[in-house]
Amino acid sequence: MQPRPDDRAASALRFLTEIIAWVATPWALASYSWVLAVLSVVVLIGLPTLFATPGDKPQVMIPVPGWVTIALVLLQLVAAVVSSWAAWPAWAAVVVTGLAVVCLFTERRRWLWLLAADRARGRRTA
Repeated sequence: MQPRPDDRAASALRFLTEIIAWVATPWALASYSWVLAVLSVVVLIGLPTLFATPGDKPQVMIPVPGWVTIALVLLQLVAAVVSSWAAWPAWAAVVVTGLAVVCLFTERRRWLWLLAADRARGRRTA
C-alpha cells in the first residue's frame, strides 16, 4: 500500500470547511427546531470522530473503508455550502462555496489514496 500523501494544506482547508459546517448548519436549522440544530452538530462532529479509515487518522475508533471517509467529508462540504446559503448573506455563502470547491480539488490525492487502500485491502482478503 502506498504511504498516505502529505495533505497538510488540504487538511487545513478541510478543517476550516468543517468548522463552517458546524456553525452554519445549526444556525440554519435553529429557526425550524432547536433539536435538529443540536442533532446536526452531533452528526457533523460525531460521525467523523467515531468512523475513520485505518491509516488516515492516528486513532480509529470504528474502522471503515475509505469511501465512507470520503462520504463523511462530502457531507461536511455539502452541509457548509447549503447551510451557509440558508443562514448567511449571499457574499458569505459565495465565499463558503468557493472554499468548498477548492477543498474538493485539494482532497483529490487523499481520496485517491483512500480508494487505493480499499482496493489493496480487498485483494488481501479475497
